Amino acid sequence: MTALLRYQADLLLRSQRWLPPVILYAAFLAIGVQSGQPVLDSLGYAAAGLLPVAAWLVRICVTGEPDAARVCVAAARGPARTHLACLLTALLASAALGVVATLVVTLVSDPASNGHRIHVPPLRAGAAGLLAALACALLGSAVGALTNRPVLRSTGRAVPAMLLAALLSVVLAGSPAQAAVSGLVTGSQSGRVPVPLLPLAGAGLVTAAAFAAACALTARRSP
Repeated sequence: MTALLRYQADLLLRSQRWLPPVILYAAFLAIGVQSGQPVLDSLGYAAAGLLPVAAWLVRICVTGEPDAARVCVAAARGPARTHLACLLTALLASAALGVVATLVVTLVSDPASNGHRIHVPPLRAGAAGLLAALACALLGSAVGALTNRPVLRSTGRAVPAMLLAALLSVVLAGSPAQAAVSGLVTGSQSGRVPVPLLPLAGAGLVTAAAFAAACALTARRSP
């Protein structure tokens, strides 16, 4: 699996298809996160924006390889393992992006509650923001896994389904991502730093199930 991950990571970096989602995410942060804003609000904003980026990175990884090369790799290592390597590569890339974003946002934001009334410990806030970002990266990867090949092969169906699912994952009550982000926003109002372990665990379970389903379907549809 390590060799497959290195192979997929090399494909992702060399393709430069990761540039549009990363640039768009950077612009999203530059517009919505300003120096001196309450740290928990800014971290919630950054985490929410990471979810569609994670789904986009999954699409890049599962569609970036030429069909002939993909068939050869699948024949050598197995279609399920090959597809899992694509999904994990995208997840790791989005998680790394979340770590960088969390660090930058924590450094530029004001360590205070909404209204700047109560001091918020920056290290605890950064840790909470990182957990929320990882939850969003996980759920975004699950969205990407269930709205791209082999589940949806048509671009005309996959892209709208991916965008809609990513939006719903951020705003619908009961979503781990929504719980993690709203926890940060609520914490900013009270000055208490949340610990979104439950949303992170829920996102992890959803992602594991989505990855397993996608890989099983890949193995079944593989020639």
